[in-house]
Amino acid sequence: MSDNHDSLVAMRLAGIEGVVVHGREATEEAIDRVIREMRDVGILLVTELAAKAAPEKVRQLRQSGELPLLVEIPDRHGTRRGEDFLTRYVQEAIGVNMG
Repeated sequence: MSDNHDSLVAMRLAGIEGVVVHGREATEEAIDRVIREMRDVGILLVTELAAKAAPEKVRQLRQSGELPLLVEIPDRHGTRRGEDFLTRYVQEAIGVNMG
């Protein structure tokens, strides 16, 4: 799932099917469709900007502990996260300070 066509083309070159979404409603509908209709999907790749458009839905899916596993990926412009995003993510997820 991507917020732009270029990133979707790159995913398709790697054999990954996807869809372009813009805004909260379209992103939430696409996530719901994957959960409801595509039971064979184990990992849902979502560009950072697409995930940012629907933060509550992304959080719910992550916290559910169910498949698919949602993974945010950079888009064609690179990551928008800070340098310590992985450390902060681990700290938030399991409460361990890795610093």
